[in-house]
Formats: sequence, structure tokens, C-alpha cells
Amino acid sequence: MRNRVELADFLRARREALQPEDVGLPRGPRRRTGGLRREEVAALSGISADYYSRIEQQRGPQPSEQVLAGIARGLHLSLDERDHLFRVGGHPAPQRHPRGDHISPGTMRILDRLADTPAQVINRVGETLAQTRPAIALMGDDTRWTGLARSAVYRWFTDPASRAVHPEEDHALHSRVYAAQFRQACGAGVPRALEIREALLARSPEFARVWAEHRVGEGYPGVKRFAHRELGLLELRCQTLVDPEQAQTLLVFTAEPGSESHEKLLLLAAVG
Repeated sequence: MRNRVELADFLRARREALQPEDVGLPRGPRRRTGGLRREEVAALSGISADYYSRIEQQRGPQPSEQVLAGIARGLHLSLDERDHLFRVGGHPAPQRHPRGDHISPGTMRILDRLADTPAQVINRVGETLAQTRPAIALMGDDTRWTGLARSAVYRWFTDPASRAVHPEEDHALHSRVYAAQFRQACGAGVPRALEIREALLARSPEFARVWAEHRVGEGYPGVKRFAHRELGLLELRCQTLVDPEQAQTLLVFTAEPGSESHEKLLLLAAVG
């Protein structure tokens, strides 16, 4: 059962404990008090400022699990804090399992500080959990998908439009790398990975062929090439930061300073 008072008090306390710089926001000269504003938490959580304010004011309907998950991410809650939020919000705490959809506060802080860089957090089955604006400008909003299509692996082998982000001559390489890296999740027995694998084997002859090659540990040689619809070809290096506890990876895309691709990266925010 939802506890309106505890829910409102908990959200207010966590909001006031966060500083703008903790979540990648400028402090600004007119800010007179510490903590985040309600509208800032709402924007970070992907909900309206009015909706969030009503929760803190002990008004309005019971927030859904999706709303609570967004607030947990926006407030950079730990797993224990997230579980408490769900309970006082009237829902069972989400099951903790290797799929790891909840991004740790540490990883979120790093992502916040990469606001001007293409970066994203993915889980072990290739589902994008968060992206910076330049990443969306580069690859599209990969957090919008639902169902099996949440997985980039699934989309790559079933949706031809998903391949437009890379030059056609690189598609065979991407297919091999996707299959090789996805095999690790299947080998670990991740239920979601096994579900995706069976769906792909039934639907994609290309996946079945590449999967039968039993490639393991194959990666990209040096640079990863992107075919942007307005900026053209970008050659980027992908740095990774792995959070083993959450089974997630932070991907950061950079270009050689002074290169043409570096100049194009600077334009991503404008064309995005």
C-alpha cells in the first residue's frame, strides 16, 4: 500500500540532498538555496513538473512503476533507495537480476559529466538504458523501443532501418561482433538473452548463420564508423567502462582531436 507521507518526505529529502552539479546541471547565479528544484527532478525523470509536484505534495494518483523507475534514475538513487521508493510508492521492489536496468549513481554521475559527448549505458543484452543528447543525435533515441526491439542485437538482425547508422560495407562486421558479444550473455544463462536468441533463430537466417560460426570475443578493429544523415561519415573510437555489479557498460565515443570526425562531433548538438 502506498504511503503518501513517507513517499513525499523521501523524495523531498533526496531532492534537497542533490546539487545541480551532481546531475550535470549548471548552478546558475540566481540559485539561492541548495538542492534541486522540483522541475529539474521532473525533467531528469522524464515526467511533467506538475505530476512530480503533486507526488511531493501528497496529492494525485498512485505513481506507476514506470514513473517510479524514472524518478529513481533522475534522483540517482542506489538500489536500496530505489527499492524503498517502490515500496512506499505502493509497488513491490523490482527483482534484482543480471539484466540490470537500474543504473548505479556512480555511472549516472559519469554520464552526466559527458553531456557534450556521445555516450550511452547498455545492459548485457544490448538494451540502451540512457543516452546523452549527442548520442541521440548520432544514433537516434534507442531508449524508445519496447519488447524484444529494446535489444540492439535484435533490431540489427530484424529491422533493416537500424543498419542505416553504419556504412553498408561494415554491416557484415557488425553482424559478427553482435553475435560474438551476445554469445557471452547467452553463455551466462541470462534469461532475457536466451529469449532474444530463440526469437532471432526463428526469424533471421543471417543470425542463424552467424550464430552457427560460434565466434567469441570478436570486437571492432580500432575505429567504429557511423554514417550520419547530415554530417556524413564519422570515424570514432569507443571507450568502455564496465559496471560488473549492475552488468552494464558505459560506451563513450570520441574522435581524434583535429580530425574531420572531431569537427563533426562538435556539430552533433546543433543538428540533433
